Amino acid sequence: MLTKKLDHSPHPLGAPDAAHAPHELVGNTPVLWIGEPLAGAGRGFWAKLEGFNPGGMKDRPALHMVRRALERGELRPGARIVESTSGTLGLGLALAGMVYHHPVTVVTDPGLEPIVATMLAAYGAQVDLVAEPHQSGGWQQARCDRVTQLLAREPDAWCPDQYSNPDNIDGYESLALELIEQLGSVDVLVCAVGTGGHSAGVARVLRRFNPAMKLIGVDTISSTIFGQPAGPRLMRGLGSSIFPANVDYAAFDEVHWVAPAESVWACRTLAATHHATGGWSVGAVALVAGWVARVTDAGTRIAAVFPDGPHRYFDTVYNDTYCTEHGLLDATPPIEPDTISHPTERVVRRWTRCTTVWKPSKEALAS
Repeated sequence: MLTKKLDHSPHPLGAPDAAHAPHELVGNTPVLWIGEPLAGAGRGFWAKLEGFNPGGMKDRPALHMVRRALERGELRPGARIVESTSGTLGLGLALAGMVYHHPVTVVTDPGLEPIVATMLAAYGAQVDLVAEPHQSGGWQQARCDRVTQLLAREPDAWCPDQYSNPDNIDGYESLALELIEQLGSVDVLVCAVGTGGHSAGVARVLRRFNPAMKLIGVDTISSTIFGQPAGPRLMRGLGSSIFPANVDYAAFDEVHWVAPAESVWACRTLAATHHATGGWSVGAVALVAGWVARVTDAGTRIAAVFPDGPHRYFDTVYNDTYCTEHGLLDATPPIEPDTISHPTERVVRRWTRCTTVWKPSKEALAS
């Protein structure tokens, strides 16, 4: 376990530099030690608190993707940026649009939290809401289809395509290098998986320093990414009903699926015990990372990426009425996952792990 000497002086060293522009606030996020009750006595993991970025973790790839597109001439000066998002990347693109002087349209769905829609509009982005999910690809495919329509109407418009753009992966190099500077090395990395960008980008860099590092992916139930059948999903920010090309299946050592009630328990427990919490992805990742800390050797250095903070989840994760209506407060505290030998063994409904990481396809899931 790493320890740091606390500085209680009124003017501690290491204060962040004064920022002359909002994008300078992105990065250099802190890590926090998370122990009991998520982990066992004397055990724990390091949480990378990406909620300290202005809009969350995806500020990093949003700025990077836009900058690289400008450098290559793919994005013309002043042209519109159009992208599908469940929220966090939209906030990052609104920032990038402001920095690089581009109008931004984010295509989303009715699951977007009202506060995020309001803030996107306040930041100058246009919010385009799809009305119906795609028959097989759900809301994500419906959003992608709408992006295609909008691009056809505006020939100069550009789409970052976060699901398959390698710049999305490269945009997380800074996060990984910060972890090396903060922790020295990482033995186990725990990441939520949605587009696949940050798990691929962070793991690739960390393995330059520790080739034996283990990568654990965290998905939601009813997500197709790792071979489970698609279904309605309460949790946003992780999981998918399509197959993002940026998911680096070969990089993962195992995958866990987490249910919404289990994530809510972890989010609220983090808030009550560590004063640091977030949304669905944070709860799911914390649950898995705490278990890893309990079952691995003492001294194993575990890092978990917390993609955002709690603010956009006041009407869901932290709303008792919402959680009661969806049966999210009835679960007993989850202690350990079920285990399956292959992702297609059965449909999982609660926290479950699998050490067989399989790249699925529409055809395989339909058979």
